[in-house]
Amino acid sequence: MLMVQASLDGILLGILFALIAYGMALQWGVMNIINIAQGDLVILGGYIAYTIYLWGIHPAWGVIISPIIMFFVGWGLYKLVINKVVDRDLFISILATFGIAIVFQQLMNFIFGADVVVAQSEYGTTMLFDNSVTLPNSKIFSAFISVLYAVALVIYMKKSRLGRAIRATAQNARAAKILGVDTEKVYAATFGINAALCGIAGALISITLTLHPYVGLPYTVRSFMIVIVAGLGNLPAVAVSGMGLGLFEEFADYILGTEFRIGAVFMLLVLILVYRRFKLSKKREYLK
Repeated sequence: MLMVQASLDGILLGILFALIAYGMALQWGVMNIINIAQGDLVILGGYIAYTIYLWGIHPAWGVIISPIIMFFVGWGLYKLVINKVVDRDLFISILATFGIAIVFQQLMNFIFGADVVVAQSEYGTTMLFDNSVTLPNSKIFSAFISVLYAVALVIYMKKSRLGRAIRATAQNARAAKILGVDTEKVYAATFGINAALCGIAGALISITLTLHPYVGLPYTVRSFMIVIVAGLGNLPAVAVSGMGLGLFEEFADYILGTEFRIGAVFMLLVLILVYRRFKLSKKREYLK
């Protein structure tokens, strides 16, 4: 039953991780930018949901309100900062978004304080296998909403005019521009969509986990890890990698203890990077 509990918790959590990673994969593939502030955008979206909870509105409404606000936050960030680092060296985008992350952390600390908070959804708990396995309904709700938004985004990217423009820009930005695509608008919309996905994920995190101004980095690392494993523009692989990471975290929590959970994630990232580096070097030797 312990294995079942860890597996179900990991899968539900991994679906949420996959939603965040898909946003990173989208803007990375289109704009060639690694967004170090990804996790901080998630936490900001969570604080928006927490704020409406403090106003007496159920935090589940955050999955509608938060992405709308975060889309314009992302659009504004692009106009202010990101447009200056597009088509530049990848390291410059890392430095720029790292600066954005620090600013967001300090702003959230100043506005919301340093206390750990959570928005109470009061969804209750589902009991399985004669009450041997417990699943918070908030996690089930989060997984369902994550899948719903992911499917909606895929359909939008395939059917809408902007979605086709985004895919064309991702394939060849120069050719798309020659054919009349406003790549500046596409880049701004892409970063806005990424921020909106972060807003959805943050709203879900506010009712399933906890919020803190400085807890964004682990979500950035998780997203980065999932994208590295899954590749850019491959939603099924992102979903599988996200659920795999969720399972890894839950089992690491049960085996090593909660205090080593995040450390295990960072260690996994190091191992993946070392493996990819080794695989790349072997490929180069084969080509020689």
